[in-house]
Amino acid sequence: MGRSRYKITEPQHPYFVTLTVLHWIPVFTRPDTVNILLDSLRFLSKDGLKIYAWVVLENHCHFVLQSNQLDKDIARFKSFTARKLIEYLQVKKVKTILQQLAFYKKAHKNDRAYQFWQEGVHPELIQGDVMMRQKIEYIHQNPVKRGYVDEASHWRYSSARDYSGTAGLLEVCQLW
Repeated sequence: MGRSRYKITEPQHPYFVTLTVLHWIPVFTRPDTVNILLDSLRFLSKDGLKIYAWVVLENHCHFVLQSNQLDKDIARFKSFTARKLIEYLQVKKVKTILQQLAFYKKAHKNDRAYQFWQEGVHPELIQGDVMMRQKIEYIHQNPVKRGYVDEASHWRYSSARDYSGTAGLLEVCQLW
């Protein structure tokens, strides 16, 4: 999982994770960019990744995830989505964002022209039902607190719909 000092020590339990675009650059403002994330999550879920809750905002995303190899799954997710998103930005000629991804790239990342994700994930072990409810509530309320929607279930790119009884965009495991 890169250079993070945080470790996944109990893969049989869910973890709260946050992924942030380098320098908080707003990339997830188009359905195409969000769909790259969602398609990758769908692929990984077929390979054993459990998704309990999620939200994608313009420059970061939060998840509650579990898998027997969560550190590897997160690394695969970050690597694949970074590559696909940079390809997308190049094809669409989004020069300003590409210039920012090059400018803010860490110096030790000398094997690439761009860096998409900030380093690290900071996985937080979910320790019981109370903490699980708190993290899911935090995830779902994120767009509300930012003033994007009045109700969490109105945010398209979130599992809040699933928890309110409406089918969302990703299959979510609600049994924990």
